[in-house]
Amino acid sequence: MSDYEHYEALVVGAGPGGAAAAATFANYGIETLVLERGVEAGSKNVSGGLIYAEESAPYTIDDLFPGFREAAAERPITKYRIHNIAGDKVESFDLTDLHEHDTEWSDSVLRRKMDSWLEDRVHERTRETGGGLLTGVHVNGLLREEGRIVGVTLDELDPITADVIVAADGVNSELARDAGLMDWDEPDEWFQGVKAVVDMPEDAIADRFDVADDEGAAHLFSGDLFEGVRGGGFLYTNRDTLSLGTVFHLDSLVAEEAEPHELLDGLLTHPLLAQWLGDDYTELEYSAKLVPDSKKVALREPHFGRLLLVGDAAGQMQAQGPIIKGMNHAVTAGALAAESYAQAKSRNEPEKAGTRYARKLRSEGVMKKLRPRGYELLRGVAEDDGVTGVVDSVLTSAVGRAGVRALSGRLERLYNVPTLSALMPDTRTPYVTLPTVIAEELGTRVRETNSVTPPDLEARIGGLTYDTDIGNPHITLRDESYEASGAAVAACPVSAVDFGGGCYREEVVRTNGTEERVVSLDTQPCVECGTCAVVADTEWTHPRGDKGVEFKWG
Repeated sequence: MSDYEHYEALVVGAGPGGAAAAATFANYGIETLVLERGVEAGSKNVSGGLIYAEESAPYTIDDLFPGFREAAAERPITKYRIHNIAGDKVESFDLTDLHEHDTEWSDSVLRRKMDSWLEDRVHERTRETGGGLLTGVHVNGLLREEGRIVGVTLDELDPITADVIVAADGVNSELARDAGLMDWDEPDEWFQGVKAVVDMPEDAIADRFDVADDEGAAHLFSGDLFEGVRGGGFLYTNRDTLSLGTVFHLDSLVAEEAEPHELLDGLLTHPLLAQWLGDDYTELEYSAKLVPDSKKVALREPHFGRLLLVGDAAGQMQAQGPIIKGMNHAVTAGALAAESYAQAKSRNEPEKAGTRYARKLRSEGVMKKLRPRGYELLRGVAEDDGVTGVVDSVLTSAVGRAGVRALSGRLERLYNVPTLSALMPDTRTPYVTLPTVIAEELGTRVRETNSVTPPDLEARIGGLTYDTDIGNPHITLRDESYEASGAAVAACPVSAVDFGGGCYREEVVRTNGTEERVVSLDTQPCVECGTCAVVADTEWTHPRGDKGVEFKWG
């Protein structure tokens, strides 16, 4: 093996999955180096976000990091509701039973605060075993010798070798792609989330959401307020801020040519939100990210040679209707990956760490949550366009509407059944058609007037912090034709049609009497979500360490 710096374990990414892996390695006395590309852990991360501790999980974040909830989280979520919307009519259901199913606790979090707190603990614990944590370094690929993975390559440093590598580098994992374990070919395998962090004093949150200091609320939104795009909105109370956002199936976003920032504004300005947002709306940060649809992409064998994938890098994001869980699965996976290596090593079989890890994901029930068997069996029928058309036609008919009215007393109970959420098809029916009909038939008209005026896209981009890597663009357009890359003009969360300040812009080029629609790219305002890697013909990597966008809230 080449004479490079060597550690027994390398962890790439210092989010909750990477932190869990590093802490577990340290518990086994394994020398571990953690590599993080942000200026600080959390500076590149975005989440809705709620973190759960499931009763059935073998590891939770507070098991691994005592004091986590008090120091790194925002509020315990004690109220959980979904709002079905049609115009200004709303029918709301209490989903607390669903939220509390298999739940020991659930807290709202902001990633910069949470991840930076974890970073300090990880650094302390890994130093005890001869390792540590480095920030501002971008791991750009795998190091191979004689065809075998032996380490990683970096923009800022010489390659580093290791006996085991845990890739916790997020949804845009360059290690997962380098190993051939994950690709970005199909838009229907991904969600896009867009989020605003909104300033709100603690006393205003207590009054408007009717919560005490040790309580918090989560609200979900679905129906006709999102221009027919499959997905919905969310609102979570933090300590003295709100997290508001939207999450949509990427293929639907592209098909409808919808612009993410406008869909977010549709939520922020709906009259239902007037009761919570009031007249003093102050947006602190705008952000976006891709989210893997675990039902379709969670890897059954998330490993290759010495490489083990955890969290979003392995597609381990559970988004099944109102069930939205990701960070807790990353924690479990990170700990199980490290545990698997330690146990395999103790048996003088370190090469079997990956298969042991995959087996643990199955035996501990993680894969059943991420890839429900019922969904896989029904998907071919339930997501057929013809079947969807028939179901929607029935629902919107007089017969369907009568059925909704007849079930009015039981709908809330049905929404709280976890197995039904896991079976939910990725069609317009559960996201748009059904909630719209429920609101039209059962809803109450909202009388409040919403006075919120969200910032425009230029102001949102201008409010972010960037360290532009001049001369080193991290995205390159391989095909600038509108046919190949034009979808990014609308789908990119910092771009828009007729907006000249975003990443992607449509232009008309006239040459010798002919016209051609082309797309141009400026990576400076990029929020590094990865959307364009799926919907446009690009060569996409992360920026170098410390470069690009820096989220203050996340």
